[in-house]
Amino acid sequence: MENNNKPVVNLISKPENMLKTIYTACRTCYSALSPYEIYNSTDDEAKMLNLIEKVISSGHYSTIEHIQVTFAISNVSRACTHQLVRHRHMSFSQKSQRYVKEKGQFDFIIPPTIAKNEELRSKFINFMGEISKLYCEFTEAGIPAEDARAVLPNAAASSIVASLNLREMIHLANLRLCTRAQYEIRTMIKMMCEELIKEEPWLKSYLVPKCERLGYCDEDKSCGRMPKLTK
Repeated sequence: MENNNKPVVNLISKPENMLKTIYTACRTCYSALSPYEIYNSTDDEAKMLNLIEKVISSGHYSTIEHIQVTFAISNVSRACTHQLVRHRHMSFSQKSQRYVKEKGQFDFIIPPTIAKNEELRSKFINFMGEISKLYCEFTEAGIPAEDARAVLPNAAASSIVASLNLREMIHLANLRLCTRAQYEIRTMIKMMCEELIKEEPWLKSYLVPKCERLGYCDEDKSCGRMPKLTK
């Protein structure tokens, strides 16, 4: 059936002491102390943030790869998850269209550009209904779900568990928060960032479109938000 088109995103796992873990990684490279001694040496948040900012701004991203976060995501289209799973250095567990047989009308996501046009929205919904009937006809005839799924569209709703390290999280945000990113994945990534920032407010300045970090736009086509990079 038609969904409300809004992804459901929850942060379900992150390190308890993210700042201290990154700080320990940063200090270990330049200290005679053992990593565990460094870990227990301070709880001064300002001190830790100051060093972490210097290290990240210097491009030493390996120090933030020690941080792993996990999100539970649902009510997104297969088109959206197809984009997400192309990102490197991430781990995924997704609802299988092979093992989960749809019963009745499958859930689907309507792109906003179609949803705002009543005539096209109605045609879209009717077409999803026709696909559902054909899918059910196949499965009722004994066709395995793994083969019947061939008729299911990119609009079919899905759910996924996604894990990634902090370096990839920042990279993901920098790319997919760009206004030129596709609407659904941009919305989903924004919600992922908001969930993480609730727990770690210091990450707010990093989880932004890349133009905000670079100070310019390096895309072939620019939205005009930032000046284009000149050769």
